Formats: sequence, structure tokens, C-alpha cells
Amino acid sequence: MLKDDVVALRQVGFAPHPVHRVPAVFFEIVRADSAQTVGEINLRLRSTAHIELYAGHIGYNIHPAHRGHHYAARAVRLLIPLAREHGINPLWLTCDPDNLASRRSCERAGAQFVGIVDVPATCIIHRSGHTKKCRYRLDL
Repeated sequence: MLKDDVVALRQVGFAPHPVHRVPAVFFEIVRADSAQTVGEINLRLRSTAHIELYAGHIGYNIHPAHRGHHYAARAVRLLIPLAREHGINPLWLTCDPDNLASRRSCERAGAQFVGIVDVPATCIIHRSGHTKKCRYRLDL
């Protein structure tokens, strides 16, 4: 299990990502002191233009009651050794421009802001209402 003194990642699956269609490892984010689930995170194990520009290598969600404790940034950092093992470098993170909490999580994880891109209308991400993405690069 991947963990630090605050959170642990409990693997719950390994399968093609249902949206981004690359192999992915899925985890629950749990508090290290209580094993209470506070969110989910997944690592997408391939680099494609879609992943690098719009989806990112990592997707995460922190449950609303547990936001504000920097769990996402900690969980991203815990995935760095696994990303390295799979030859991912750099690691790309993306989020919506108006999602300030996610932007801070990317920065707290050590990623550098690269810019904002328009998501093409043909992309599944755009069709689900996300027309722009902030891109963050984390060199491993």
C-alpha cells in the first residue's frame, strides 16, 4: 500500500479507463489513522496526446466532507514512484480553469502550470461540458 503519515492509497482495480481508454490503476484514498475513505484517484499508465493535453495521467476526487485537507496533493505525490515504474515522465495533470481547489492541489503536488488549452468539440471531455483545461507538468 502506498502511504504517508496522513493518507494511504488502497488499490481497488486495474483496467482500461472507461473514458480515456488506456490502462489505469484505481485507488481509494483513505486516512492513514482511521482507514476512512476520503476520495478516489487513478493513474493512467499510457501517454497519448489526449492524456497529455486534456485528461492528464491522474484523475482524482475528494469527497465534499473531506475537502480542504490537501489529501489530493498527497495522493498525487504517492503515485509518483508508480508513474516512474511505468516510464511516465513527465506526468501531466489537468483540471478546469475555474476549479481553484484542484489547481492548488496540482501546485501543492509540485506540478508547474503550463497553460490553458481549448478542448476540441470532438473530444469526450468537451462533450461532457469541459471546454478548457489547465495543464500542469510534473517532471519525475
